[in-house]
Amino acid sequence: MPDEMTEIVMAQTPPILHGPSEKERKYDRQLRLWAASGQAALESANLLLVNSGSGVVGVETLKNLVLPGIGRFTIYDEKLVDEADLGVNFFLDQGSLGKPRSRCLTEMLLELNPEVEGDWYPKQEVQWSRQTPELDGSRAYTPMLQDTSLESLLESSPVFTSVLYTHPVRSEYIPLFEAYSRLHKTPLVAIHSAGFYSSFQLTLPGAFAIVDTHPDETATTDLRVLSPWPELVEFARAMTRDIDKLDDHEHGHLPYLVLLLHFLDQWRDSHGNQYPSTYKEKTEFRNLVQSGARTDNAEGGEENFDEAAAAVLKALVPPSLPSGLREVFEYEPKDLAEKSSGFWIIASAIKNYYAENGSLPLPGSLPDMKAKSGVYIQLQNIYKKKAREDVTDILRRVQATPGGEHVDSAEVELFCKNAAHVKLINATNGDAGANFTKVDRLKRVVDQELANDEFAEESLMPLSLVPIYLVLQATAHVVSASAQEIVAEVAKIVPHAEQNERIVKAAQEVARAEGGELHNIAALTGGMVAQEMIKIITKQYIPIDNTCIFDGISSRCQVLRL
Repeated sequence: MPDEMTEIVMAQTPPILHGPSEKERKYDRQLRLWAASGQAALESANLLLVNSGSGVVGVETLKNLVLPGIGRFTIYDEKLVDEADLGVNFFLDQGSLGKPRSRCLTEMLLELNPEVEGDWYPKQEVQWSRQTPELDGSRAYTPMLQDTSLESLLESSPVFTSVLYTHPVRSEYIPLFEAYSRLHKTPLVAIHSAGFYSSFQLTLPGAFAIVDTHPDETATTDLRVLSPWPELVEFARAMTRDIDKLDDHEHGHLPYLVLLLHFLDQWRDSHGNQYPSTYKEKTEFRNLVQSGARTDNAEGGEENFDEAAAAVLKALVPPSLPSGLREVFEYEPKDLAEKSSGFWIIASAIKNYYAENGSLPLPGSLPDMKAKSGVYIQLQNIYKKKAREDVTDILRRVQATPGGEHVDSAEVELFCKNAAHVKLINATNGDAGANFTKVDRLKRVVDQELANDEFAEESLMPLSLVPIYLVLQATAHVVSASAQEIVAEVAKIVPHAEQNERIVKAAQEVARAEGGELHNIAALTGGMVAQEMIKIITKQYIPIDNTCIFDGISSRCQVLRL
């Protein structure tokens, strides 16, 4: 008998609920931001930091990537720690003096997160090379230093997910970085911090597509009231066929989407089968919707009619192609590798779908609205079913494309859901199809920014921060320079730079810093750079395009495409 009672109790006892794992608890907040897929991308990343100058902003950037769990990082830093480092870098202490700065910084960073791997270079390690046998049969061994130059590191290491480098950096390193980026399609990040100023620039390899841009939830709503499909039309008409005979409870709980479809039918009957298109017509239609509400509803009002009236202007918009997706459709992949990627295969399938249907795949989401639970669920299922059918259609088109059989269906579903908000960055490298050099593009932007400054006071617009960028660039390869030398370098881009008061003041601040960094400015800049790096690694949210300048004196940022 006791055994039977035990079995009954066990059968009635609910199963043990397992809480979040230790890892999920550790990374809970960031998992809410970029989900498990983003965390997995972060944990598989392998970054290289080439640390130069004071070396503060670089390590601050890595700190903000180590804490959320970057997979692996490598620091290349040729400097030994000296007294000046201890005054500006919180990651170094008295025991670091005389040691390789790369090693000390790596060891300190690894203490922040034991799940992250790290390495440092250059290393003065001795290797022994075996020579030919001696006459007595023994072998001679010759000591030799291991080649740990930056060029050797880039050639021998596994491919880095991204390469970051801090200014001032050796000028001969820039071609190495650019060649590595072209070969491996690796993003480059250049960071510069001096005194109260800083800037960073992202160089992305070719067109960089972001599907999961995380738009505002309200922006993803696509009700299709102007182009409803048969099942939705049938559902709405069935609910409103005897609308005047419904009791107050039923009448006050008709979903506003159903109301819009019902009154659109009435409008079309009296307006030559045309939808309201002008603002005046939409205002008249909104009054028509509001006139259908019962003023004597015993339940105290009809919020559903208020919701329908409020949604008129937003819902009654004909389908159109968003500018971001238009750029994707118009872009021509540069090579076979790019063309055969999953993104471009799906984009081509959606382009054909849009050409045939005049609309994008339905996202399938439905906003909250006043309705009975059962009715809302029915309506929700209609939208989800249509979204699944569209995904199936796109997947069929993808699989019929050469190489499309390897595209993951989850990738197709994500693209269909976010099609209206896909973003393509760096599609034209800022040259709009013209054969401009980097200097030409920089001069063009600088001239425009300085011209705008002349009217800034009248237009109540803030002054451009481009003078700060120019001054920092003038010291990109030298540890320190006088204000006059900096202004003379800027004059190669801006004629008569010595007459520009803002350029002169910025040059004086950078010259005063003498290549030194303020840790609070470096920490803030490192946080911004790490944020953009996470966007690039996870391919979520929209990274800047492509340069960010920070003025610590006025606490202001500006993003420019240079």
